[in-house]
Amino acid sequence: MVLLVDDQLMVGEAIRRALIDETEIELHYCSNPLEALAVAKRVKPTVILQDLVMPNMNGLTLVRQYRADPATKAIPVIVLSTEEEATVKSEAFRIGANDYLVKLPDRIELIARIRYHSAAYLTQIQRDEAYRALRRSQQELMETNLELQRLTNVDGLTGLSNRRYFDQYLDTEWRQAMRAREPISLLIIDVDHFKQYNDTYGHLAGDEVLKTVATAVRGTFQRPKDLAVRMGGEEFAVVLPQTLAGDLAFLADKVVQAIEALGLPHAASPIADKVTISVGGATHIPAGDDQPERLIEAADKAMYEAKRSGRNRAATATGL
Repeated sequence: MVLLVDDQLMVGEAIRRALIDETEIELHYCSNPLEALAVAKRVKPTVILQDLVMPNMNGLTLVRQYRADPATKAIPVIVLSTEEEATVKSEAFRIGANDYLVKLPDRIELIARIRYHSAAYLTQIQRDEAYRALRRSQQELMETNLELQRLTNVDGLTGLSNRRYFDQYLDTEWRQAMRAREPISLLIIDVDHFKQYNDTYGHLAGDEVLKTVATAVRGTFQRPKDLAVRMGGEEFAVVLPQTLAGDLAFLADKVVQAIEALGLPHAASPIADKVTISVGGATHIPAGDDQPERLIEAADKAMYEAKRSGRNRAATATGL
C-alpha cells in the first residue's frame, strides 16, 4: 500500500505507470499536502512517497507531522526531491525520513525501495503485535496464577482463609512477633452442637449457618493484620498479631456476643434456642525455640474449657 503525496499530476501519473504491472502494490495519490496526514491515517499505507517542494506546505514539515502522529509515526517515508542536495538530504533523515530519492527515480530502484520498506514495516507490525500478544498472555497467566493461588488459600464455602493459609500466616506473624518481641494472640472458635443442627435442619441449612457465622467473625475483627480462618467443619480461628492478653479476653467475648446476636434458630441445642459458639484464646510473646503449635494448643485447650464450662462463652489461657 503506497501513498504518493505530490502536487504535480505529471509525477503522479509517472509513478502510477511505473507501478502498474506490480499487482501486489496498491497506489493512492494525494495532490494536496494539507490533506496528506488525514489521507495517510485513512489509507494506512505501508510506504509514503513524499514530495519535498509543494505549495502551502514544505515536504519536511509533513514528515514531521507524520512522525508526531501515533497513527503514522512508524510508516516509512521516502522523500522525493528534484535534486540530491546533501544538506536537504541530511535534514530529511534527521527528522525521520527513511529514504531519499531524486525524482523521477528509476522504475526498478523505486519498486525495490518500496518493497524493502514495506516489508520492514509489516515485519515490525507483526513483531509488535506478537509482543503485545505475548504481554497479554503473560498478564492473563499472571492473573490466572494469582487467582489459583487465592483459591488455594480460601475456603470454598465461607470465603474465609483456609487451614493451609492459616499455617503459613501464623508462621510468618510468629516470626515477626519473635523479632519484635511483641505479643501474638489466637482465638479458636467452635459452633456449639453443630451436629445436632445438621441432624435437625439438614446439611444445606448447616452450610448457610457456617457462612453466616463466618461473615460475623470476619466483621468482628477488621484490623488489617487480623486473619479469620475456617479450620474445617464448624471450627474457625482468628490470628491477632500485636494483641495483648487483656484485649484478647474482650475480643473473645465480643465474638461470642456477635454470634448470639444473629439469633439463628437452633431448636436442638440444649443450651440455647439459637446458634452459639465456644471460644478459646491464648496470647504469647515468642522467644527462643518457641513454635506456633504452642499457641494453637493453648487456644484449643481454652476452647474446650469454654465448652466444659457450659458453652456460649469464651475462655482464655494463662501462663503459657
